Amino acid sequence: MASRLFVTGTDTNIGKTLVSAWLCHHGAADYWKPIQSGTADGTDTNDLSRLVPGVRCHPSTYVLSQPLSPHESARRDGVTLELDRFCCPDAERLVVEGAGGVMVPINQHQTMLDVMVHLGLPVLLVARSELGTINHTLLSLMALRQRGLEVLGVVMSGPPSAINREAIEQFGQVRVLAEIPRLERVDAQSVSTLPRPGFFA
Repeated sequence: MASRLFVTGTDTNIGKTLVSAWLCHHGAADYWKPIQSGTADGTDTNDLSRLVPGVRCHPSTYVLSQPLSPHESARRDGVTLELDRFCCPDAERLVVEGAGGVMVPINQHQTMLDVMVHLGLPVLLVARSELGTINHTLLSLMALRQRGLEVLGVVMSGPPSAINREAIEQFGQVRVLAEIPRLERVDAQSVSTLPRPGFFA
């Protein structure tokens, strides 16, 4: 059972913040978003604070203004993202949320995958439940494993799909740990009513 983990996804806007909020609520964990790319519409840290009142949110290492891939947002802000600057907060229970998907660049030579390897935490992969997810999920799992990262499992986000779940588990040799359906309202109450995650409780 993990007490500190890294939440990544197969894509952007995949539901990583909702999954992070779910874990923080039920696991009484701190939250950290190392790279915040885009601030015009608010930040993921602000969203998570709204979904999990009272949660301890640690400051991002980099806060970038544009809602773009971190490497491009950093370029426009005149910043270079340096891997050595990422250091996990001192917290017994911690949820770390990545920016974008597994292979999103953070600078001219490194990706979010390098950040995950640098931090060395077990990884939870958030994937869409709908058509197209099998390919994206299997490729993401392959990339994570090639770098020696421990994959805790997959959380599927969206309308339940038994066919896609079965294919991901079979071909990805991984457990789908949870399926989170589309919520009518995404707020603190709806997060609190999601089933408790047995792997992070």
